[in-house]
Order: sequence, then C-alpha cells, then structure tokens
Amino acid sequence: MNKTPTLQLLDISKHFYQGGQKLDVLKNLNLEIHQKEIVALVGPSGSGKSTLLQVAGLLEKPSSGKVFLDGIDCSEASDALRTSLRRDYLGFVYQYHNLLADFDALENVVLPQLIAGKKYQEALEKAEWLLVRLGLKDRLHHRPAELSGGEQQRVAIARALANTPKVLLADEPTGNLDPNTSDNVFLELLNIVKETGLSALIATHNMDLASKMDREVILKNNTLVELKKAVKIEDGKNFY
Repeated sequence: MNKTPTLQLLDISKHFYQGGQKLDVLKNLNLEIHQKEIVALVGPSGSGKSTLLQVAGLLEKPSSGKVFLDGIDCSEASDALRTSLRRDYLGFVYQYHNLLADFDALENVVLPQLIAGKKYQEALEKAEWLLVRLGLKDRLHHRPAELSGGEQQRVAIARALANTPKVLLADEPTGNLDPNTSDNVFLELLNIVKETGLSALIATHNMDLASKMDREVILKNNTLVELKKAVKIEDGKNFY
C-alpha cells in the first residue's frame, strides 16, 4: 500500500451562517484513504455527508483545514488549479445522474474524455468498455430519456470513471432507485472500482452495502468516527 494517502482530509471544519447564526457542519474532521481502498460514509440525513464530499471534491473550500490529493496540498490552490485537480484526480457520482439529454449513452461518456484532451478513438473505446462492463452493451446509442433509472445511473458511473480518476466520490449514488435496482447497480459500482484499483469514498444509507466496503466511517456530531461495531442512530427506517 502506498504510504501517501490518495485522499487526506486534515482538521477540516466547515461552517455556514444562517440568519446571522453560525452553523457548524464539519468540525476538526480527519480522514485518510489509501490506494485501492473503498470507504463507506454513513450517517443520518442532514449530518453533513454531502458537504464533506463537496469539500473532498474541491467543490467547496473548508472554513479551516487542508485537503490533500496524492500528497498535493489543495488548500491554497487557485480556482484554475482546483479545476485541473478535479479533472485529473477525481470522479463524481451523484444521486441524480445529470446526463446530457441530447447525447446518447456512449456520447455522454466520450465527451468528458475529449474535454480532458483524449483522442476520439481512445475515448470511444474506453466509453464502450465501461458501458459494456456495466451491462449496457445493447443501450449504447440510447439517449437518457430512453433509459431506465438504473441504466441512467450506470451511464453516470461510467462517465465518472472515464478519465481514470484516482479517487471516486459518490453521494448516495443509488438513492433514487428502487431497492432491487439500487442493490444491483451499487454492487456493479463496487466491483468495477475494485477492478480498476481506485480509491473511493461512497456515502450511503444502506448499511448492508456499506458493510461490503473496506471500511465504514460515520459522520456523527460534525466529525468522523470509525465504525467498528453497530451504532444505532435512527433516521426514518434506517439504523446506524
């Protein structure tokens, strides 16, 4: 295992102001994820999981603390450098796929590779490989409106992996799907992440799926705790 974490969050705090009141969302939070390690991020709704992923993904700046990608300190990086680091190091999967409606599945996965500077044929071959691997061999030329919710999310996963990121960040990636489809898509995501050797931080409410990852951390009281035994926190029908 590479001793340098692929992703490191060091003493991260994040707060907002609402109506003149300071709202702490993250407080002195620390996390290290190494190469080929898949970490589940769990916690009740509103605990700050999405904010944590936004900070880790260089989409939000922390109020204090530092974010390192492969040992690179991103804390004082310019906007241009942060954009470059996101492109070269990070892949994102969200609950809502945000596919481009006027492009078919293959084009949705090819396009970000072209933006990153890949040659068209190389981008096309990578896109096709990913989509076939995710069970979409017969849906390559279907537009999002012609795909089921599960198929659309598979395309979104392929798009996130297309530029071979070092770190995959996923925010409830199957939370908008029915339970059976959710389980299937989630397991496909885990399998392909393992095969490609990425690091991943995946937020989920599904504790059964979380248990299939290498480690589980819970966002509790604005900070992270390693989940080594059952911790019961009721959140609707979910328990942590």
